[in-house]
Amino acid sequence: MAEYNDISRSDSDVGGDFTNSIMNAIDLLEGEMVQALRDLLAIKSVVGEAEGDQPFGKGVGAAFEHMLNMANADGFDIENTDNYGGHIEFGGLILDETGEVAGTSDEVLGILGHLDVVPEGAGWSCDPFEGKLEDGKIFGRGAIDDKGPVIACYYAMKALKSIGYVPEKKVRLILGLDEETEWKGMEYYLSRVKAPDIGFSPDAEFPAIHGEKGILVFELAKKIEKSTAKGLALRSISGGAAANMVADHARAVVRGDSYTALKSKLAEYREETGYRLRAKGIGKSLEITAEGISAHGSTPEKGLNAISILMEFLGRVGFANESVEEFLRFYNEHIGFELNGCSLGCGLSDELSGALVLNVGKARCDDKAMIVSINVRYPVTLTKEQVYEAMLPVIDENDIGLIKTTCKPPLFIPEDSHIVKTLMDVYRKHTGDAESKPLIIGGGTYARAAKNLVAFGPGFPGEEEPIHQKDEFISVEKLMKITKIYAEAIYLLSKPEDETA
Repeated sequence: MAEYNDISRSDSDVGGDFTNSIMNAIDLLEGEMVQALRDLLAIKSVVGEAEGDQPFGKGVGAAFEHMLNMANADGFDIENTDNYGGHIEFGGLILDETGEVAGTSDEVLGILGHLDVVPEGAGWSCDPFEGKLEDGKIFGRGAIDDKGPVIACYYAMKALKSIGYVPEKKVRLILGLDEETEWKGMEYYLSRVKAPDIGFSPDAEFPAIHGEKGILVFELAKKIEKSTAKGLALRSISGGAAANMVADHARAVVRGDSYTALKSKLAEYREETGYRLRAKGIGKSLEITAEGISAHGSTPEKGLNAISILMEFLGRVGFANESVEEFLRFYNEHIGFELNGCSLGCGLSDELSGALVLNVGKARCDDKAMIVSINVRYPVTLTKEQVYEAMLPVIDENDIGLIKTTCKPPLFIPEDSHIVKTLMDVYRKHTGDAESKPLIIGGGTYARAAKNLVAFGPGFPGEEEPIHQKDEFISVEKLMKITKIYAEAIYLLSKPEDETA
């Protein structure tokens, strides 16, 4: 077990006012914390194919190794679960009235974050993996989702440890490595390490998230029948980077004898809609590209889907292959730019969490099939079966195949629970915001990974967050503020519940 600084110090004798001591310790760590985040952002940790002993690719493995090495050097206990995930830990010691160690505790306070990031996408004004510091902002993919909050929680723990606080519960910063994809790493980790008894995930919004909609990822596919009809042919479609991102780019390649009429239609469509479409020749083919605006898949209304732009335009072109025409009609009539699934038959809602949200994240097409990947956030009182059953009449009628990929069931914890009440108190103390209430969101966090967990920050009410967008950043001011909030949350939640009730 790692050694602790001045292990016998208690709440009452650490610098007089214990909370002030924590805040002062964090202020002293500002420069170090900023550099630590910049170093972490410089590691491109997008999940890739397994390489050697790295199940999620070398980039994710490098970020994980970097965090564990830093924690080991700072005197924390570390755990690496076969490179599928792990944790950074301190505490778990029970002190007697004199401050001496009287026993140990197996109770765990977990802080569940992740080191993987979504693909960078296009249009950045700086290198997305540089960790650029400019005008008080730190830029980089993962700055706010979720490397910035992970670093904030780490330095909250480091500040607590530096002033001699010994938590009775084990405080674990649990590092997930494929949160943006399939969560296999967290599943593997929790199959081998005790799940936390209580905790939070710094990967959503303040004040506190007591509910998360269910998440479905699935594909809708149409087989392309061979055709001998003469005319314009669709060679390929590609678009989007991930199912949980609004696609900011899409591309189609078509082949025909002449493109004069098509280019004229493209100019008319661009003039009519204001959308960004371009066409250019590639050998004897024509490439058509659409540009949208990326956003998180749980809030697609904040973006503009390039796949839907491209599909709408292609639906006006007229292709020789009837299978292609059928899929384009299906897409534009039953998906299009609609975000609630109503035209697909799954426009469901409930009183607690509102309406279902639908996002098209990826598309691909070749000479065999047209496929779109869809991410759905469904209400907390419903089941995945209800969503799929609602869609079946529409997709069956249109001869569309359904390929089920992943499902994360909804999360709901009552507002009057100990964890929600404690986090709300901390948030209100540090912000003065007495109006905001606990939230139910469409986003999916590691709070679903075990019982008695909720999401907590880092987004503040009314604040625009560049999550999954170009030029993602976190301000130094915000980094410091959330570190202080997380430090006090860790302090209170790591104490026995009867001491904080």
